[in-house]
Amino acid sequence: MLKKIVIVLAIVLVIFVVVVALQPADYRVVRSATMAAPQPAVFEQVNDLHKWEAWSPWAKLDPGMKLTYDGPPAGTGAIYHWSGNSKVGEGRMTITESRPSDLVRIKLEFIKPFASIADTEFQFKPEANQTTVTWSMSGKKNFMSKAFCIFVSMDKMIGGDFEKGLAQLKSLVEAAAKK
Repeated sequence: MLKKIVIVLAIVLVIFVVVVALQPADYRVVRSATMAAPQPAVFEQVNDLHKWEAWSPWAKLDPGMKLTYDGPPAGTGAIYHWSGNSKVGEGRMTITESRPSDLVRIKLEFIKPFASIADTEFQFKPEANQTTVTWSMSGKKNFMSKAFCIFVSMDKMIGGDFEKGLAQLKSLVEAAAKK
């Protein structure tokens, strides 16, 4: 009887490993929002990492989070390092490309609780007297990430945070545009 249980468990484990291995290795999460504010004003909030605390969906999860900045104050080469509680973990963002009022690309490095690297991008498109901001993140999934994503997709895990961040960014830039 014990031999049969071990064989069944081994078969289940092999099936699980095969299913995980066959999961897509890449992920991409994308959200957009249109804001009644000029393109340069919206761009400035993203391009200057010092301004992220005002709208980032993660900034309020740990009021005691430690932040450090390196490199130039904004644009390509600007670096933001955070270290906080279990809700925010630890990591670093580096702006790798900045095209005024058009695009900000960021290398996002998570250190804790799990090490990973992602590419983040913000695109700014004018639409009449408004700006549409598209926030995307893409990266590779290792075996453990693939296994986790069988139960919870990256889109569901991060998409809501992107929506919250865009809503907070919208409130901030629209209030400033009214002044």
